[in-house]
Amino acid sequence: MTATATLSSKFQISIPKVVREEQHWQAGQEFVFIPKGKGVLVMPVPSVSDLAGIARGARTEEVRDRKYRF
Repeated sequence: MTATATLSSKFQISIPKVVREEQHWQAGQEFVFIPKGKGVLVMPVPSVSDLAGIARGARTEEVRDRKYRF
């Protein structure tokens, strides 16, 4: 899928219809922009219900405490 968009004078970009439909994105949906080298990754912000149970079954031994983080 190759689609392009142009940055407007108000620094807005319209997401092409083919991309919106492929990703099932809706008007009013919130997105996060993650810098990646010379580009940016655009991802929808997940809802709390989407995250429910995401850590189920995760190992809890050898978990670093906040004081050991860089």
